[in-house]
Amino acid sequence: MTEMIDPFGRAVTYLRVSVTDRCDFRCVYCMAEDMTFLPKAEVLSLEELDRLCSAFVRKGVRKLRLTGGEPLVRRNIMSLIRNLGRHLKTGELDELTLTSNGSQLARFADELVEAGVRRINVSLDTLDAERFAAITRWGKLDQVMGGIQAAKSAGLAIKINTVALKNFNEDEIDRLIEFCGENGYDMTLIETMPLGEIDQDRTDQYLALSDLRERLEKTWTLTDIPYKTGGPARYTQVEETGQKLGFITPLTHNFCEGCNRVRLTCTGTLYMCLGQDDAADLRAPLRASEADELLEAAIDEAIGRKPKGHDFVIERRGADPALGRHMSVTGG
Repeated sequence: MTEMIDPFGRAVTYLRVSVTDRCDFRCVYCMAEDMTFLPKAEVLSLEELDRLCSAFVRKGVRKLRLTGGEPLVRRNIMSLIRNLGRHLKTGELDELTLTSNGSQLARFADELVEAGVRRINVSLDTLDAERFAAITRWGKLDQVMGGIQAAKSAGLAIKINTVALKNFNEDEIDRLIEFCGENGYDMTLIETMPLGEIDQDRTDQYLALSDLRERLEKTWTLTDIPYKTGGPARYTQVEETGQKLGFITPLTHNFCEGCNRVRLTCTGTLYMCLGQDDAADLRAPLRASEADELLEAAIDEAIGRKPKGHDFVIERRGADPALGRHMSVTGG
């Protein structure tokens, strides 16, 4: 096995895979309401996704996270998850997990556990049904809450991901922390990221988490802890609830120095950085040969170009996104 080391000496051990760009929600900070999705011919088959993920596992990836869009809306997705679970059994992979909007969890929670998934992230920005409908455009809060409960009952550890949005849910963050405490869920707060045209100016949405943390500390005792999940969050312990509260701050404090991850889209495009447009096409070498030599060479070449970091500065950009592609393309 050849370890993947980028030009800055960081080992790449974490692969996030967007298995579909489609979603059953249209969250206002992620997508436009009238989205044009990829033609099916451009999207990798589940077998091709398995082959690609397995190549990364051979090359040292220890954690695989499936994302979307919404990963569970992809047809037959459980067959891919079950197949990838074999790498857990061999010990080559430490963790297979996914990020979901929760809409399909009631249907799939038990199967996910059977396939070897032990924890999941669920995106939830509000506990108010009307606000939920407004922010997701198409989502139903009771369906998501039922999915989260089903996941908990199936034995999955749950982390709630909340995008902090100015003038929308900033008055609800305390209640969400309380909700997570009551149910034994960890939580991560995320700053909105300038990706893709979304019909509005993101400076209206942007809430600096450094300011929010100061506000939260009037109610909660937040103790910094060295806990890591492999992602970019910096964690605190909420002493009153015993749960962890993470902060993902791509704008107020980028997290690039410890970056150990790359992102693969459902078309086989590898993004070495969420905040840069530099990418590598892995679909062509994947389809060019049944052997994996060309594919592995293309992966090595891409890792050799991984940049030092991103450049998200929301205030100076006005309504323009830092990048044209939507978050649903690269999978968060």
